Amino acid sequence: MRYVNKSLLVTAGVRDDGYREILGEKIADWETAEFRSGMFDELKERGLDGVQLVVSDDYKGIQRAVETSFLGASWQMCLVHLIRAVLRNIPKKHQKEIAESLKEALINEAEVQKMADCLNDRGYRKAANTIERFLPNVLSFKEFPQSHWKKIRTTNAMERINKELKRRSKIVGAFPNQESLLRLVVSILIDVNEEWITGRRYLSMETE
Repeated sequence: MRYVNKSLLVTAGVRDDGYREILGEKIADWETAEFRSGMFDELKERGLDGVQLVVSDDYKGIQRAVETSFLGASWQMCLVHLIRAVLRNIPKKHQKEIAESLKEALINEAEVQKMADCLNDRGYRKAANTIERFLPNVLSFKEFPQSHWKKIRTTNAMERINKELKRRSKIVGAFPNQESLLRLVVSILIDVNEEWITGRRYLSMETE
């Protein structure tokens, strides 16, 4: 018997009324721009429209898929994932200091660029390159109402779902097929979605 690792992709959104909703889930053998574009196209066929911002980590192809699937929408690189990516190229003894400095710099593009230049001057070229690679997309959240910023600049809401999915699937261990995995995943996501649409509004949509 052979076991194969696969990716589970979950998509969620915030509706016009400010409530969150699970939009879909999909198992992938690999993640590419083409796969993500196909996933987005399926969501559009089911009625998704008016997308203004997509927030994610830096998985391959996501930015290009957003550009081709949602014309006029912005892509936001999750700031938590950005900081983690930068710190992977920083010695452990300096990580706390640089993480704090980077958080303070994430207020405008000039400050973020200065942070990249500072890291480059200190010999951390890979860390500087990481910042510069995502620089056009780290402050996309600022195009939206300030009251929304804290909740749309990271993927924290999705991370909590991922954590629960991992916890529940770990109990099972290996799944005999994709269908059995999806049965568990869908049951969890149904509960999450019910909690979201009957609970507190995620974003206030009142005009500021």
